[in-house]
Amino acid sequence: MTLLNDLELIVGLEIHVELSTETKIFCSCPTTFGAEPNTLVCPTCLGLPGAMPRLNRKAVEYAVKAGLSTGCTVNKQTKCDRKHYFYPDLPKAYQISQFDLPICENGAICVSGRRIGITRIHIEEDAGKLIHHPEKGTLIDCNRCGVPLIEIVTEPDIRSPEEAEELVRKLRSIMMYAGVSDCKMNEGSLRCDVNLSVRKLGETTLNTRTEIKNLNSFAFIRKAIEAEYRRQAEMLARGERVKRETLRYDPDKNAVISMRTKEDAADYRFFCEPDIPSIILQDSEIEDLRAQLPELPESRAARYSETIGLSPADSASLVASRAVSDWFDNVCLLTKHPKNAANLTISHLFSLLPPDFDNIPISPSDMDDIADMWGCGEISSTVAKQVLDACYSKGIPPRRYVAENGLAQISDPTALQAVVDEVLSENSKLVSDYRAGKTNVLKALIGQCMKKTRGKGDPVILTALMEKALSKNQP
Repeated sequence: MTLLNDLELIVGLEIHVELSTETKIFCSCPTTFGAEPNTLVCPTCLGLPGAMPRLNRKAVEYAVKAGLSTGCTVNKQTKCDRKHYFYPDLPKAYQISQFDLPICENGAICVSGRRIGITRIHIEEDAGKLIHHPEKGTLIDCNRCGVPLIEIVTEPDIRSPEEAEELVRKLRSIMMYAGVSDCKMNEGSLRCDVNLSVRKLGETTLNTRTEIKNLNSFAFIRKAIEAEYRRQAEMLARGERVKRETLRYDPDKNAVISMRTKEDAADYRFFCEPDIPSIILQDSEIEDLRAQLPELPESRAARYSETIGLSPADSASLVASRAVSDWFDNVCLLTKHPKNAANLTISHLFSLLPPDFDNIPISPSDMDDIADMWGCGEISSTVAKQVLDACYSKGIPPRRYVAENGLAQISDPTALQAVVDEVLSENSKLVSDYRAGKTNVLKALIGQCMKKTRGKGDPVILTALMEKALSKNQP
C-alpha cells in the first residue's frame, strides 16, 4: 500500500467467531444454519419476560481453547455483563457479553515477522439477522439470536491492508485447527469489524478512529481498509476533521458509507449480568483443554520446512486447512518422497478441490503411490498430474492406471537415443541456432522429444543425450 501525504495507517480488528456448539449459549435451541426463519427460537433467545438464561459450558471451553491457541492468559474467574443497545435484531434490547473481565487476555499472533497483540477474547451471544426485502421491507430472522460467539480484539498494531488480511487468515486457520468453529465466512461464522485511524509518520498518539462493521470476506476486509484510509487521508488533506462514526463497506461502489455515530462504552450501560453466576475455571480444567489442542498451523509449517525442505510459502499453503494438513501428515508417514507429494498437492490437487471441502477424495496411500512412482523415475511429473486427475475424478488406483494406459516413463538410453537422433534430423535450424550460441533452443528440442514419447521420456536422460549429441562435430 502506498502512503498518502506521509500518513500512517493504524488498524485494530474485532473478529467475531461463531462457536461450533450444537445448542445456543443460553438455551437449548439448535444452532443449525439455514433453517426456516424464526423456527429455532424459544422464550430465552427471544428475550420474553421471565425466561432465564443458562450458560452453555461448551462455549466456555471453546473460548478457553481459542485463548490458549493464541498465546492468551486465561482468567480463572470471570463473569458475564449486559450490553444495552436498541436495534431490531436484538429482541431483549441488550446483549449478554463480557466487559471488564474477559475470559482471555494478552495474546499475540505473528504476521510477516511482526507481533500483532491480542487485547482480549470474550464470549457473547450473537444477534439476529435483518433481511431487506424490496417489497416487504425489512424482515427479522431471530434464529441467530443466542448463537455463541467469541470476539477477538487486537491491539492497533496493524499497518497495512495486507497485514490485516493475513492476520484474519491466520486466526481463521487457528480457530479451525482448535476445533472451536467452522469459520465459514459465507455463512457468517466469522465476521470482522475494522477500527481505523491515520496519523503522520513518526507520531505516537492515536487520532480519531472510525469502525467498519461486518466484513465477511478477506477481499472486503482489504478493500474496505484501503477505501477508508483513502477517505481519511483526503479529508485531512482538505483540512477537515475525521469524526468518530460507524461505517459499512459497499462493494459495488468500493466505498464506505456512514451508518451512525460511534458509541462509547458508557453508551452501552454495562452492568454485571444478574442471572448468570461467575465463571470459575480450575487449573486442571485449563490444562485438560490445552492437552486437547492439536499441533497448530505455525508449528506444522515450521516442521514441514525443517523436515521436508519446503519453502515457507509452500509450508504455509499446506497448513492453511487442517483437513489438508492432517491428510498430508498421513501421506508423509507412507511416502519416501514427501517433497514430491507436497509439490503435487500444492500445484495440482488444490486446483481440483472445491472451495469448501469436508474431505479429500484421494487416500494417503494413493498419493504415496503417485509420489513414489514420480520420485523413482517410473513416471514423469506431467504423467503424475494425469494420474492424480484420474485418481481424483474416477477413483482409479494409480499403479493400475499407469499400467493400463502405458504411461510408465521411458528411461532406456538406447530407445531415447533413437528419439534424440530423429528430432535432430528433423530440426536442423534449431541445431544450427544452438551451435551458434542460442542455447535456449535446447528446451524446444527436448520438448520435441517429449512429444514423440507422448510425455513418457525421462527428461534428465533426454537432456544429457541431447547435449552430448549437439556437442559432437561442432564447427
